[in-house]
Amino acid sequence: MDEDDLERVARRYWLDRVTMDVVAREEGVSRSTVSRMLDAARARGVVQITVGSVHGRAPALAAALRDRFGVDAVVAPTAEGETDLARLEAVAAATGALLADLMGSGMVLGVAWGTTTSAVARHLPARPTVDAHVVQLNGAANTRSSGVGYAGEVVDRFGAAWGAEVHQFPVPAFFDAVATRRAMWRERSVQGVLALQQRCDVALFGVGTVDAGVPSRVYTAGYLTDADRLSLAEERVVGDVCTVFLRADGSWQGVPLNARSSGPPPPALTRIPRRVCAVAGSGKVVALGAALAAGLVTDLVVDSTTARRLLAQR
Repeated sequence: MDEDDLERVARRYWLDRVTMDVVAREEGVSRSTVSRMLDAARARGVVQITVGSVHGRAPALAAALRDRFGVDAVVAPTAEGETDLARLEAVAAATGALLADLMGSGMVLGVAWGTTTSAVARHLPARPTVDAHVVQLNGAANTRSSGVGYAGEVVDRFGAAWGAEVHQFPVPAFFDAVATRRAMWRERSVQGVLALQQRCDVALFGVGTVDAGVPSRVYTAGYLTDADRLSLAEERVVGDVCTVFLRADGSWQGVPLNARSSGPPPPALTRIPRRVCAVAGSGKVVALGAALAAGLVTDLVVDSTTARRLLAQR
């Protein structure tokens, strides 16, 4: 067989993605002849097929994220088609390892509760520290629950892993009125937690979105009323960081619910030197893009599938 014929058939089948039957009709030969031509193209080196390892591609993806978004990036290798839960566990393990490198004695870690940070808490390498602190960044109470059990368990795991002192933030995730939030912020007990938040060396958070494969807790656990959801839709909100809601361009000002949120607004969050954002699942790509546009992230941990889809966005 002529190698020009082999190349032409191979291009149609592998590059143009047409079927063998279509190629056979175009060439005026049988389907079995096309199959033999494709085998010959590989045997003669006209076609070379390689299978790249997801582990091998992760460093290149991390470099592309650094170049595109100006963040330090860790990409947890995951295969295309992996479940969102499996991606979450891979990202959680990678984030736990990163935090073990970033945190040390005399440092303060701020943690925003959520599905992702809860998973990270299960993957923390145990190591002793001296005079380290873990502080909750946003309140967790709502009309169904005090939230203390869930949020407290998350931050307690960080404290237990490192022998750090834990500081909970026992206020609502969202206050009913802006005036109530202002009054609570004048309480000395609350001011003590707020002051510690401002001393954070490292912050850990995920991004919340209603479209995630593994649902974000703020959208499923009774934190939002129907009126809240309508307001968020009207403001074109795509997700949240630390229960502060963001539009796709990273803007957050003028979103009514943010005035009632207990989470740190972007100007406060960006004063923390290292801000680790852990994200798993392609459903969070738009919300992650908003967090990056807002400048909230210095260190990103993401699964490889989500990394590719983030990079594919304009």
